Amino acid sequence: MPFGIENAPSHYQRMIKTIFPEELSEGWLIIYINDIIIFSETWESHSTILERVPQKIVQVNMKFSLKKCHFAYSELKALGNVVSVLSLGIHKNKVAAVLLEPIPQTKKEMQSFLGFSGYYRQHMKDFARTAKSLYKICDQQTLYEMTEERVKAYEELKNAFTNSPFLLMPYWKLPFKLYIDSCGEGLGVALHQTQIINDKPIEAPFCFISRQNKPTETRYGAIQM
Repeated sequence: MPFGIENAPSHYQRMIKTIFPEELSEGWLIIYINDIIIFSETWESHSTILERVPQKIVQVNMKFSLKKCHFAYSELKALGNVVSVLSLGIHKNKVAAVLLEPIPQTKKEMQSFLGFSGYYRQHMKDFARTAKSLYKICDQQTLYEMTEERVKAYEELKNAFTNSPFLLMPYWKLPFKLYIDSCGEGLGVALHQTQIINDKPIEAPFCFISRQNKPTETRYGAIQM
């Protein structure tokens, strides 16, 4: 497969998944193009399943670089996130350049910023409400003008990159708490869980979900939403 072809990444992604169907179905393997992450609850199980991935790579005549491999880590940086046993956070180095960028001057620049911000929306409370006015000026029928309200929304999203909490890793055997907030502009949901960390019960979020209301939904009452 030559480099530079538009469909090369998606083709490679499909191909690499066909090599590990059992491993992916068992739920301890994540693959994103050429990044492979193996995780488990205990070291004993980890050492066992760790052997299977290199074996299959060799079987299909593929290679991997040991210099780029990391083994037995309790925390790692992957796809713009910091992943640990307890939490998921935003990789600060990945967002540092965005924090230094000036206010977008064109629709294309704003669309790029919103696309980048949207990748981290699960970390941000009320993302849809905050970004609503910024999405609106990206519409073809809307004049691009950064009003005081939109500048404030832009700064709020930038601040969220550094101020958003680390998300708790959910423990599926414990109960969850669901917090819901609705208004005329949109819906917001926060999923929380209480876990024992350092011998203390701590309640923390593990996901934020939000969306803007559709035009007809803006006329609904709070109970209907």
